[in-house]
Amino acid sequence: MKKTNLITLLSLILLVPVISYGKPSSNENLLKQTFKVLQFNIWQEGTKVPGGFDGIVDQIIASDADFVTFSEVRNYNNTRFCDRIVKALQDKGKEYYSFYSYDSGILSRYPIIDSTTIYPCVNDHGSIYKAVVKLYGKEIALYTAHLDYLDCAYYDIRGYNGSTWEKQAPLLDVKTILEANNKSRREEAIKTFIAQAAIDKEAGRIIILGGDFNEPSHLDWVESTKNNFDHHGLIIPWPVSTILQKNGYVDAYRQYYPKPSKNPGITFPAEVIGKKTSQVTWTPDSDERERIDFIYYSPFKGLTLTNVCLWGPVNSIAYNKVTKEKGKDVYKIATNAVWPSDHKAVLATFKIND
Repeated sequence: MKKTNLITLLSLILLVPVISYGKPSSNENLLKQTFKVLQFNIWQEGTKVPGGFDGIVDQIIASDADFVTFSEVRNYNNTRFCDRIVKALQDKGKEYYSFYSYDSGILSRYPIIDSTTIYPCVNDHGSIYKAVVKLYGKEIALYTAHLDYLDCAYYDIRGYNGSTWEKQAPLLDVKTILEANNKSRREEAIKTFIAQAAIDKEAGRIIILGGDFNEPSHLDWVESTKNNFDHHGLIIPWPVSTILQKNGYVDAYRQYYPKPSKNPGITFPAEVIGKKTSQVTWTPDSDERERIDFIYYSPFKGLTLTNVCLWGPVNSIAYNKVTKEKGKDVYKIATNAVWPSDHKAVLATFKIND
């Protein structure tokens, strides 16, 4: 970063109210002009695991994330999760900023210039929110998405109904699978995102999207994986990821690790210490392991993806048993803290060049 830009940034931090602006994530990141994004499904605000909320706080601090996109924000007991998480981090010496949301949420270490509800949560059919921040002289439109959890046809394939999770005969016809899947509102939500993000593109903003999509990627259901994870030999063009790709968005994990057979990137279901496997799995008689947590970005001049890893435990749940992943995925986690979720998080690092 140029010296004049650094002075300007520091001046802003000193002059504006504490409630509005935050500090850079670290001097090292500031000099390198990098930022980290953590997609984190927090399993009902950490309420499913003893010490879960504190675990969320500790894992965020250990990840050194500059931005966090949350899934499963519930604002239990008439509380505001955005306020509670900011206060808890502040109590540990970490300045972050947020805004009120429900179902999904955003946490930022940098100024939030604007925040918008893009796709409001109605009857638990998913949500999308946006925050705009300025970083290294560039504006970033950061989106968080928690898409509809119903009509999940990848469960129908495994012999469970994708809305009730009752056992049934496996659904193995691709056309019928996609028809069942398209009853959800995931496609509607992601098209709403694309329309809104087009405005950000016109404004010259970097666009980042993090979320639990509750749907696999077409980049993972391919020839090399058709006999893995109870895919039953199927190759499926899952619509959300297909739509994003057609509109120029890049799946950070699959961009960094292009071979799904080597780096599956499984995010759900994760082993949770102290919980029975039956309390985590939705399909105890099948292998439901999937990569359903994503970080996407739009190509932007000067923006480079420099690293991606899974933030969470190595072990997953398959056939109602703890299963150690055998791929080449890279895992990181704060081992001295509670893991609070049935999902593994995704951590991506980006660099902005002048």
